[in-house]
Amino acid sequence: MKTRLSLLSSALLLAMSSTVFAASSVDLTVKGLITPSACAPSLSNGGVIDHGKVAAKDLKLDNYTLLGNHRLELAITCDAPTLLALKGTDNQGSSYDPDNAYGLGLVSGKKLGGYTLILDNPMADGAVISLIGSRDNGLSWLETSPGDVWPVVDLASFGDRSTGSWAPAPVQQVTAGLMVQTIIAPTAGMDLTSEVPIYGSATIEVKYL
Repeated sequence: MKTRLSLLSSALLLAMSSTVFAASSVDLTVKGLITPSACAPSLSNGGVIDHGKVAAKDLKLDNYTLLGNHRLELAITCDAPTLLALKGTDNQGSSYDPDNAYGLGLVSGKKLGGYTLILDNPMADGAVISLIGSRDNGLSWLETSPGDVWPVVDLASFGDRSTGSWAPAPVQQVTAGLMVQTIIAPTAGMDLTSEVPIYGSATIEVKYL
């Protein structure tokens, strides 16, 4: 009996030892796909919006000031029909609403304001196509309503519901309007006694799906 118990105890110890050893390691996988197709995005006017000089007295102390809407034209040209999405990155930061707007920097330690982007009137390969967006890095997609802000945290793409749910469609030539709305935050507490630059910088990147 003692011999059997000893053998059983040894087996249990061996099993426990194996389990501990397995839990002390983890696998790493590196994956990817090299695609022969490349896409080049471009913006009209060199992607520059210049508000010129804005008088400090024309800005609101206790409310947001809209500097106006400016429209650029976005074009994407691909070597072949390609599944793609657009991702915006704020290079400046300090936006009053970082989920939805891009920043304009700081004044006296306060956020100067921000600007939002709105895509509209998309055309793909000569036909009207729907704007869609994803908040989970492309796992799921929803149609974007006309006039909706393109949130900084969302991917944007062009697609349809041919598969029963919204999904990106392969495109080769895409054009769309890009509306840029600049807003200055309430200026109370900001030192505007000398010239303050209004400067925002963003990168719009094509991501291949």
